[in-house]
Amino acid sequence: MQIKDKQIPPKEDLLAAYEKSRPVLQAVLYGVLNTVKAVIKLGSTPSYKSRVKSFESYYEKLIRIQPESLGRQPLPVLTDLIGIRIICAFLEDLAQVQKTICENFEVVEIERKGSERTFSEFGYESLHILIKIPEKIADMGGKDERIQLPEGLVCELQIRTILQDAWAEVEHELVYKSEFSPFDKPLRRKLASVNASLSLADIIFQEIRDYQNKLNQELDARRATFYEKADVLVRNQLNERLNVNADASQKAVKPIQPTGSINSEMPYVRGTIDDMILDAIHAHNSGDLDKAEDIYTMIINAEPQPNNIVLSVIYKHRGMAYFAQNKFEEALSDFMESVKKDDTNFRSFYYIGIVYGLQGDNEGAIEYFTKSLERNEYQSHVLYRRALTHYYMCNYEAAAEDMVKAHKLGLDNEDTQKLEKLLSAQKEMKF
Repeated sequence: MQIKDKQIPPKEDLLAAYEKSRPVLQAVLYGVLNTVKAVIKLGSTPSYKSRVKSFESYYEKLIRIQPESLGRQPLPVLTDLIGIRIICAFLEDLAQVQKTICENFEVVEIERKGSERTFSEFGYESLHILIKIPEKIADMGGKDERIQLPEGLVCELQIRTILQDAWAEVEHELVYKSEFSPFDKPLRRKLASVNASLSLADIIFQEIRDYQNKLNQELDARRATFYEKADVLVRNQLNERLNVNADASQKAVKPIQPTGSINSEMPYVRGTIDDMILDAIHAHNSGDLDKAEDIYTMIINAEPQPNNIVLSVIYKHRGMAYFAQNKFEEALSDFMESVKKDDTNFRSFYYIGIVYGLQGDNEGAIEYFTKSLERNEYQSHVLYRRALTHYYMCNYEAAAEDMVKAHKLGLDNEDTQKLEKLLSAQKEMKF
């Protein structure tokens, strides 16, 4: 077949060459896919699709584009002869995947499909990256001519969000595979509108993700401050029981001021409970505890009142703000309200145990540490706190059992080592 002065081999010969090469193409694709999966690390879990291009699709495209490799080998190479699609949850993942691919593979070409279209046009968006086959995969056949790779073989990686992939699949059926594409403007506008809606949804999902990331950073900073203060108080308590001279700054037990927030500017539009929570936590991390308490109280007293799950979280946060100011009775009251609103809130049960322990109520502390562990047994620090309280109550065997469990969960620090030495000394005295 002669087309544009380029010789297309007979279809039967191409099919024979294709079938001969297909097993090695599959093996190469499998090797590249496993390598891609191994190097891509995201906060969310991407999904993968892979395929060797079907012969009919390959033949149709070969006739249409007539690649430069025509006539040089039995199976002329197309850039998408083997392909992998990486489907991500969020827009931010696309750039991370591209960066990872560029760092781990030899890139031939990067193309952003659909980036040239205007808002009034429809068509899928996708990031396409052509990579060379890694040598360790390309050399898998050694010198066996039966499984030699076609010359110039590359792998096409398509990187999309879930919504971009959904649109591409539908568009492929409606437009690409159809004999007639939409010609009239009303129908084209409808398709453009759907495409725009999906693009907007991707943007909104990413904004929500950014919001969550910001909130999680603020929560981590606030929780770290809470635990820091609790650790200082517990160490002082232990040192006093052992008549050990503690550092004066620890003995003072002054309210610990947070080290500052992640970012001084708040990137959101105020007006919802979510915004108020983030604003309160931001104020807490910035050291403005009075403002944080005021916002938490506004949420608690809001009309209509939030549901119990939300209230449980808010009472816990306000209790932590009270705790940071040494208002232990107010903190205990809020933590109690938190578990009343949500009996599964294991952290609030833990915080109640901490306050009881600081107040010298060891039985109460044991009770609430146990309740926290009943709801989440994988809390090494709670096991340590319960072990320490058992030690105060001279329940050395129970304390040792909790320390064994805490170690199995990976907890090993200066505090646990000190307690283990004390338990070891008690065991030696016993014998």
